[in-house]
Amino acid sequence: MPLLLLLPLRSSAPLRRLLLCRCCSSSSAAPSPTGLATYRRAFARRMALAGVHPHHRVAVGVSGGPDSMALCVLAAAWKRAGEEREGGGAGNASGFVDGLLGVVVDHGLRPESADESRLVRDRVRGMGVMCEIATCDWPDGRPKQGHIQEAAREMRYQKLLDICIKQQIAVLLIAHHSDDQAELFVMRLSRNSGVLGLAGTGFVSQLFAPNLRYDGDNFSRYGIILVRPMLEFSKDDMYKICQGSNHLWVEDPTNNSMLYVRNRIRASLRSLSIEGTFQSELHKLISACRLTRAFIDNACSAALKNSLTLMEHGYAVIDLEKLDPHNVDDLCLSQYLAYVLQFVSQRHRPLRGRSARLLMDYIRTVPCKAALTVAGCYLAAVPRSKGTKVLVCCSVDLMESSSVDMSYKCSYVKHPLPVSEINQIVSEARLYSDQYLQNYPNIPFLSSKFSTDVLNKAKDLKLMDDCTLEKLNYLRTDEHRKFITTKEHKHEEQYSDKTSFPYLKALNIWPGETCHFMGRFLITWRTSEVVVNGMCLHDNKKQICQYCMVNPDGSLAVRNMCDADWLFLAEVCKIHSLEENKNDSNAFCNKLEDDKLVQHSKYLQLSAMKSLEILRSIPAPARRMLPVLTNSRGEILSIPSNPGLLIAYASPSLVHPYAFRLFFPEAAANTSRLE
Repeated sequence: MPLLLLLPLRSSAPLRRLLLCRCCSSSSAAPSPTGLATYRRAFARRMALAGVHPHHRVAVGVSGGPDSMALCVLAAAWKRAGEEREGGGAGNASGFVDGLLGVVVDHGLRPESADESRLVRDRVRGMGVMCEIATCDWPDGRPKQGHIQEAAREMRYQKLLDICIKQQIAVLLIAHHSDDQAELFVMRLSRNSGVLGLAGTGFVSQLFAPNLRYDGDNFSRYGIILVRPMLEFSKDDMYKICQGSNHLWVEDPTNNSMLYVRNRIRASLRSLSIEGTFQSELHKLISACRLTRAFIDNACSAALKNSLTLMEHGYAVIDLEKLDPHNVDDLCLSQYLAYVLQFVSQRHRPLRGRSARLLMDYIRTVPCKAALTVAGCYLAAVPRSKGTKVLVCCSVDLMESSSVDMSYKCSYVKHPLPVSEINQIVSEARLYSDQYLQNYPNIPFLSSKFSTDVLNKAKDLKLMDDCTLEKLNYLRTDEHRKFITTKEHKHEEQYSDKTSFPYLKALNIWPGETCHFMGRFLITWRTSEVVVNGMCLHDNKKQICQYCMVNPDGSLAVRNMCDADWLFLAEVCKIHSLEENKNDSNAFCNKLEDDKLVQHSKYLQLSAMKSLEILRSIPAPARRMLPVLTNSRGEILSIPSNPGLLIAYASPSLVHPYAFRLFFPEAAANTSRLE
């Protein structure tokens, strides 16, 4: 079978990495029109389960391969059919399908990538789908060889999200299919993941922008709905869809390189799937894992609504009486605590091993009397709760080490409002998810803590036979050995690199600027407020008060509050008159030398009193998360109650305490496997 080069070769041109194909193998015969109709019905059913309908604006991530091209084919047909049912046309004046946008991401990691992206874009446009290119920038330079795929993936999703936000698109479609799920299952199996990891990628999830969008008065976190409607289709199905619709695709020869983990696993799965029921049983096992995770996610959602309170000052409170942790399964409780700690700390690392067990033992000790620091969070009994409520706040050590990564400036730029229909899509998808889970009273792997437990339980439940179990154990052992070897090599490289530790810089802001601090607080330093009741943070509407000790360049540093700060506030509250402060050695009090500073002193007293009043209502550990403004010497100048310092107690980066993720395995009569 000949492969045609995507571009005509020039005498000096390098060999193109992407190859143009009409078919994958002789076994992948093009389906009949009836077969294509079956694919279209299955796709439309999946979109409805996700709460997405043809009138919604949808984007499709396109690489040019058979997976994404098949997704474009089905998405366009779904849009056209929906418009026809409503009595309208599916196209607009330009001839493209209305409300459907293809996005090609040019990673810019190879010289020929720009030409290839343009050709893929033109091919998608030839299908009647509007398409554009998103070009990646690498401000820190090209990713290291061992991290290229991971870095490219993160950049790709960021570019897709940016375009969806800019174009006011609520839904992004990704072409992950069942073979991708199988590869991910084996990869996580080799890393000893539990059932939650073995469940793979979600059918529907939410993707959020990393930074807040701020227009000077309001702030919001933008997000979109991420849907993977092809998860019930195989790789062969992708080829058949492209062939049946007479659309070409491109193949990347690097997919055959054994240097990459997924490629090795893909080759092994192909060899083991030639005979027997291995493939179908593997997909049944994955489906059962996903069902278990969906149940746990729903149980955690209900528990969070019932027992967790998020406080405006950036910490959380767990009501142990409402949670009743002794009657919650280990998997559900572990996931519940992981959601809470990830939400508070803003670190998305999963809880594993000893940390997870330590945390569960702590929560199950009722009443709570001790304190615990784990996974970037500090836990202790809430004062006057008699140990029935647990405070969860960010650890000060984490704040000091992560302040640069979690704090950033917000520019005053008008942004489009978040798409309002997202909430309706989420609600509808959740409804379908709840209805589906009601049909499954017996969840298979709730008591399975490790990957080996999952495999053995699947054998007992007759989800697979001895032959399939033997093959999976072989894959797990073989890939685990390679994983450990690679991990040790990377560990040695990490410690041999003396420049791997970044230099942390303080975050400074100037009058009129806004920053999002530690993923929790939106801070605006306003200098245009009208002076009220003698308060004098500034002399006029444009300049700072001459007695406010800012840095030489007029800026202030933002940091979290420390113990010395509220002791200082208490001292300021004791200032009664200038005469009483003449002999005070405090550097601030020595500056009070004439009547011009009387108003300034009164302002500081009132401000300090208001701050202490706020602080008394906040548990001491949580106070250390509050932001303050200081000069270059670390001296506190502005505090949360300052009229010139507007601090909005914004929710942390995640809109919900857990990622919205849904699962809909369809036991369709025309297929022998479950998703």
